[in-house]
Amino acid sequence: MSALAYQQNGYLSATRSTGTPRSIEYQLFSRVTGKLNKGMRPDAPFSAIAEAVHENMQLWTALAVDVMDEANALPNQLRAQLVYLFEFTQAHSLKVMRREADAQALIDINTSIMTGLRQVPDDEGVE
Repeated sequence: MSALAYQQNGYLSATRSTGTPRSIEYQLFSRVTGKLNKGMRPDAPFSAIAEAVHENMQLWTALAVDVMDEANALPNQLRAQLVYLFEFTQAHSLKVMRREADAQALIDINTSIMTGLRQVPDDEGVE
């Protein structure tokens, strides 16, 4: 994600930590996914899941803005897949907020993204 996208969505403090853009993205997804998990606990108040869903949407919105930027260097197919996941996340988040669904699908998507972020890109591999 671009620095501008982080700033626009309240994640500036996270970008100040030491790390690569991938590790910062991983930290953001990890933090919000942890909140989604806590909000899913049976004893958690609805406000906990509502806050977590809101933060998750802020993160996904920043990601979508970044991947839709023409200057984004990700492959077009990956960019399209991320936009699709953003759209799904947006629609499913509304269902969670209306209490028509739980947040497990959001957790699963974020966990998959985190798995991808942990992988070493080809251009960063060991020679």
